[in-house]
This record gives sequence, C-alpha cells and structure tokens, in this order.
Amino acid sequence: MTTNTVVTINKLVPSGAPTLENFKVAAAPVPTKDALKDGEILVRTLYLSCDPYMRGRLSGRTDSYVASFEAGKPIDGLGVGVVEASSHADYKEGDIVTGGAFKWETRFIASAKGFTKIPSTNGMSPASFLGVLGMPSFTAYVGTITLCKPKQGETILVSAASGAVGQMVVQLAKARGLRVIGAAGSDDKVQYVKDLGADVAFNYKTVKSLGSAIKDAAPNGIDIYFDNVGGEFLDVALKNMRPNGRIAECGMISQYNATAEEAYHIQNLAYVVMKKLTIYGFIVSEYYTTPAYGEFIKEVSQMLKENKIKYKMDEVVGIENGPQALLDLFEGRNFGKRVVKVSDPAHRL
Repeated sequence: MTTNTVVTINKLVPSGAPTLENFKVAAAPVPTKDALKDGEILVRTLYLSCDPYMRGRLSGRTDSYVASFEAGKPIDGLGVGVVEASSHADYKEGDIVTGGAFKWETRFIASAKGFTKIPSTNGMSPASFLGVLGMPSFTAYVGTITLCKPKQGETILVSAASGAVGQMVVQLAKARGLRVIGAAGSDDKVQYVKDLGADVAFNYKTVKSLGSAIKDAAPNGIDIYFDNVGGEFLDVALKNMRPNGRIAECGMISQYNATAEEAYHIQNLAYVVMKKLTIYGFIVSEYYTTPAYGEFIKEVSQMLKENKIKYKMDEVVGIENGPQALLDLFEGRNFGKRVVKVSDPAHRL
C-alpha cells in the first residue's frame, strides 16, 4: 500500500449547514516507523467518532472550550486505533489505544501523550470505547448522576433519547428508580427508547404539540431535564419543570446549523427564577480526573457484565465516507452512536 487516506477541511462554516464541499478526502504518503521521533507512536486507525461538538469546531470560533479545525489540515477527534510502531517505552506494537487526538487519517504519527492504552477489550469491539464505555456514556453519567443527583421516584425527561448520550441517560435513570420520559425523532427510535425501559416515549416530530406531549407524559411536572437539543424543546421543558428542578445542559444540536435569522430565542427563561431551577452547563473532559470517572467505569462495567445495558452503535464503513457520516448527525440521520470504521483490528491494510 503506497497511499494514506486523509480528511481535511476545505473551508470553515461560521453559520448555516456545512456540506460535503467543506471537506476534502485525499491520498497522502503512508507514514512509516522511520519517521518516529522520541515519544511518538505510529497508529493505524480502527474507528473514528462522530460527535455533535465537532460542529462548533467547523465554525472557526475562537471563544469555545475546544479549538476549531484549521482549513487545509486534517480533522481530529476521538478515536480508537492500534499501535504499529512506537518510540515510547510505555507503548508497543499491537497495543490498542484511544484518545481525543485521532487525526482523520488511515495512519498517522503523534505524541503518545494524547493517548490511553486499553488493557483489554474483553471480547468487546474497540468501538465500545467510543460508546458505551466512552465519552458519550460518561457524559450521560456526569449530567444525570454527578450533577443532577437523581432521587428514586423522580421524573426525568430526555431529549434525543435514542442517541449516543440519551440512550445511556435512560438506562442510568431507570436503574435508580426514576420515571423516564424519552423523546426521539422517528417511530423506530421511539420503540428503541421504550425497549431501553422508558416509561413513556414519543416522536417529537409527529406530535401535534410538544408542550401537550410533555404535559401528558408528566402531568405533575419534570424534576430533571437532560437536554441534548436546545431550542424549542428546552423552552417548553422550562415551562414544565417542577420547583427546584435540575437541567443538565449537554448540547443544543437543533441550533448548531442555525443562522442568526433562524436561531430560536428562549421565551421561558423566567421560570428559572420562578421555579428555583438549577441549570448545569458542563464539559465532560473536565471530569475524567475526578472520582466520577472511576465510579462510572465501575458501575457501567458491572451492568455490562450482568447484561443490564443495551447500547446501539451506528457504524459507517470507510474513512472516505466520514464527512457524510458527520454531517448526518446534524440532520438526525444517525440511530445510536455514530462511528466510522476505518480498518479491521485483526488485519493490516
């Protein structure tokens, strides 16, 4: 093999919907172990993660918690790969690694500091470390458990409940005895949310009134709202919160492609005062060094061992299909945790 597939950004998109024209998929020379410097590893990519936060990185913003992509340079993000060569004492050929510094390339060289070695997959797909044991599930844990501190018998509302984060929120909440209401964007997604254990689930795209759907599902109000979408859904949820309710503000994907003219303006913010609500904005990366991460791994690993968790992955094959796989997120065309399979763990390309 003499080429390496690389996905780069042609042009940043400050507002509006990005298209395939904003990306470039091209061939480049394959990096070799001879090019390694001290402390570096040569990684063959197995899976790349497509995540909503990456829309912000396409915007060119300079005031966000994560740097924007640079035009003409490879995309980077969360991934899983296998070490093919190493000049770092802690890594050897064949090690499976994960981290947030994965370039969207078939193979790449990087400092080993940005990666974590996975001791054993225990028969699970390496992609699991981007999903059920990865950032989306930990996000669900931090927002639901660490911040909102649910109590048995409370009611939680989850938007995008079939998504990478939402499906774990549903199950973590049910495990703690909460009444769970989930919203999703298609009938098959709604059925999946019910299969996860939600007490009520509805298709937010087909209900006559979002407000009525939430009110009917929770006539006594919502104690916790886990927000993945923002916009109108957040606005209506604010009105239906119970006194002293808590909101985990995870994402606002309904607004990520909105222009200034299209942006939804929240009208019910006064309920934060009237109902003494607490809104938690959080960045999950800040919790990996806290006790919450160890608690998450312990709890979810045990639930997996006991077959008490379902987790749906949405796999797109081929790095050349990565740009479309990412764009699909912003249109709700994924079902579960979207990843791009770049290569097979058992075979060299």
